[in-house]
Amino acid sequence: MARAYMTETGDGSAEDERTRSRFQRLLDGWRGDPGIWRRGIAVTAIAVVITLVMILHSHIPNSVGNLGSLSETFLPWLGVFVPVLFGFALWRRSATALIALLLPTIVWLNMFGGLLTDKQSAGGNLIVATHNVNADNPDPVGTARQVAASGAQVVALEEIPGDKVDTYKKALADLYPYHSVQGTVGLWSKYQLSDSRPVDIKMGWTRAMRSTVKTPTGDVAVYVAHMPSVRVKLNAGFTANQRDNSAYTLGEAISAEQNQKVILLGDLNGTMNDRSLNNITAQMRSTQGAAGDGYGFSWPAAFPMARIDQIMVKGIQPKSSWTLPRTGSDHLPVAARLQV
Repeated sequence: MARAYMTETGDGSAEDERTRSRFQRLLDGWRGDPGIWRRGIAVTAIAVVITLVMILHSHIPNSVGNLGSLSETFLPWLGVFVPVLFGFALWRRSATALIALLLPTIVWLNMFGGLLTDKQSAGGNLIVATHNVNADNPDPVGTARQVAASGAQVVALEEIPGDKVDTYKKALADLYPYHSVQGTVGLWSKYQLSDSRPVDIKMGWTRAMRSTVKTPTGDVAVYVAHMPSVRVKLNAGFTANQRDNSAYTLGEAISAEQNQKVILLGDLNGTMNDRSLNNITAQMRSTQGAAGDGYGFSWPAAFPMARIDQIMVKGIQPKSSWTLPRTGSDHLPVAARLQV
């Protein structure tokens, strides 16, 4: 005959041991164990370091391999360490580590928790899209058509190789009667374009442009830009000086813009947290941050880890923002619906 083991509670009543929760048994195991406050020092230290990196990221110097910008590019991913450390804290039976993990949890939720919610809303009268098509894209025609399938009235493309400009023009001609290509960037529109011209971002060749789009509700200044790539070099670390200089120059051009309604589309090779883009981000809003659903990571396309492809606006209300399906590029296209 099966035998039920009973325990006696504080009031003398019996309690079936098998009905007690695992959590209760865990507490029983920890109760009276003074080691729970001494163990897990390493986990506690890591939790504190992660917290400090998130809080003080702007103070991490860029003088050594641009570590500040590197940490800011992947800052949201620090949250991945919290559940891992939580598991170690339980394994080590450390109350100190569990309490310490509240610090990075609270800070991460304060900084990035809002991006987990769906901020999209109804309305909007203009859809825009941007895509770094990749110079080595094996299917430029298919890529162009996939981006156009988003329903965007205005499409920006970056990293267009010179020998593929006509290919992209022909692929988009039926849907977009107006276009302008300046260097390696281009803008296609269902609405008339005017005052299209290159923007000098101090690279020696054209990788940025500006155009006026005559929408049914008024003129909008649209900038398209492809910032220099950020490199990781064995002898110099994370180098981004050229990107930083170009971003500053682009920010100056946008600041001098006479039109009150401005859209920036492009691959900025940096996230909204990257201090090196401050001259741009200080005056413009990210559509993903203001009206997106989730993080909207766009690069690398095979496993997106950062949003370096941006849609930013000034004097315009974002209504929704999203990533588009993968193309033949190493970036994902991104789109936004705006109230102009």
